[in-house]
This record gives sequence, C-alpha cells and structure tokens, in this order.
Amino acid sequence: MIAISNNEGACGIPATARGLAAGEAALDAIEAGIRLVEESESVRTVGRGGWPNLLGEVELDASVMDGTTLRSGAVGALTGYLHPVSIARQVLERLPHELLVGEGARRFAAEIGAEAGELLMPHARSAWERWFRDEVSEADRANWPDVPMAELCAQAIDPETGRDTTVFLAKDAQAHLGAGTSTSGWGWKYPGRLGDSPIIGAGSYADTRYGACACTGVGEMSIRAGTSRAVVLYMKMGMSVEEAVYEAVADMRALKGGLIGRVTIHAIDAADGHKVVAVNGLPENHYWLWRGGEAAPSSHPCEIIAIGEDPAPTPTAHRRYEAMGL
Repeated sequence: MIAISNNEGACGIPATARGLAAGEAALDAIEAGIRLVEESESVRTVGRGGWPNLLGEVELDASVMDGTTLRSGAVGALTGYLHPVSIARQVLERLPHELLVGEGARRFAAEIGAEAGELLMPHARSAWERWFRDEVSEADRANWPDVPMAELCAQAIDPETGRDTTVFLAKDAQAHLGAGTSTSGWGWKYPGRLGDSPIIGAGSYADTRYGACACTGVGEMSIRAGTSRAVVLYMKMGMSVEEAVYEAVADMRALKGGLIGRVTIHAIDAADGHKVVAVNGLPENHYWLWRGGEAAPSSHPCEIIAIGEDPAPTPTAHRRYEAMGL
C-alpha cells in the first residue's frame, strides 16, 4: 500500500493513511483525506479557504478516478458547496457522465443533498475588495460587472503564488489504484476558468495495471501536455515511474507561449514506487508519503527541474501582496 499527497494535503493525508491501513478502498481513503483539506480555512487554494475569481466568487474544481474500472467523476466551476470531491465521487457513482460544470454541477449537488455553505472567507473577501478598489478603474467599478474582463485577467495578481491545489494518489490492500484532486484554482481567474484538476488525463489519471499521476501548479501547462495520462502511458510502455515522469517533463519543454510557470508532477506505480518532480519549483516544495506498515506519513523534498524562465512575481506584485497582508 502507498499514499502520496502534495504539500497542501498535510491535514488530510493522515486520514487517508489510516483508512488504507484499516482496509478501506483507495477512493474511500482519498475522498476522506481530501474532505479534510477542503474544510481547512488555512489551506487557501482548496475549498472554503480558496481565493475568488474576478467577480469575487469562489469556484471549485475536483475529480476522482478509479484505476481499476477507469471510471472518473469530476466537477468544475462549482459554487456554493463545501466538498466538491464528494460531489465528483457521486458523479462517478450515479451518472453515466464523467464531468459536470457550472450550473449543471450545482444542480446535481443540490439533487444529491450535498452540503452547501459559504466559500468566501473574510481574508479572501478583504483581499478581493482591496484589489477591486485599487486595480479596477472608476468607470469599470461604476458599470461592474458588465465590463470587459480579459485585460483584468491578464493583469490580475494571484495571491497564492507558490501554493497549490491538493492531489492524492493511493494504492489499497487489494492493489487497486485511485486518484483525487480538489482546488479553488487561480485567484482572480476569469470566471468559468477550469484548470487541469477536473480534466482527467491532464490533472490526474489512474490505471491499476500501471500507475497513477496527479499534478499541481499551472494547470494550463498540464492540459496542453496531457501530463497525467502521459506519465501512466509511459509506464505502460515499459518505463519506470522515474523515467515516465522525466519524459513528461521533457514534453513540457515543448510548450511555447501561453502561461508557463510551476507544475509539480506526483506519480506512483503498481509496485509501490513513486516519483515527484517540481517543474520550475521552489526549494520549499515537498510532498507527503505513506507506505503500508508505517506509523504516519512523512514529508519529503521534491526534485526540482527548471525547464525555462519561471515567471516569478515582479517587485510590484510583491508590494501588492504585502498591501493585501499576504
């Protein structure tokens, strides 16, 4: 048995490890761990602690994938509900579909009696209000929200730079693999933006025969490279988990233009091997690892690989972070 989570999964990975040790199925243990991350207001990139979009609304994305059936469930741009990972799980369990977004995801959440709640916490509301006051023109404020937003999106400052989505990978006692993700996405994103987290094959993928992979960071990069499916496919082709991750990093080197930044690739194989690489990462990037028989998960540094210029925040951006109290 094995379980991996990224740095943001600290409050949830012990529950996943306990569940696996008690004989729970991989997806059950993953869902339990991610729910704890979604509940934590201290994790400002997932669930109720997340940053809002340009309209001041928190939109959540999540997914789960069963590596044995290759079924998945995902939701995107979901508002007003506290546990998108559990709603994604019910998409897998109850629907013939794999992905619901926006109002459809909200309708389904209400239909199954999912827990509704306020997602915009005081720290995020205050930060958005300061941004609105300081960065949006007086004319646009007067006509809000019926204004062009593309340029605002291009100039927006994401106050969670350097932090992440949460991702969980696990193999249970029956040797079934699973993957799960949950995120509030980029702060100040264009409304309706989906990152890689709800997109199976980009943000996560699991195949019990070979392995599983999940990504955090700039989801636009993982979408363009199909990173998680690629890692598992490379393992199917005979590569080790380490070789597969390195090959996926090489794929990212081919990306030209668009948003290029930091992506952390987390992978496990069917034999309990693992590899985690932080593309354009920071020294503090780490992940959580648990293996069957261990008392508790342990923290490990990611291997950092640079693939090009890392668009670090400008000095102006740093001053804005400080003004926001971040």
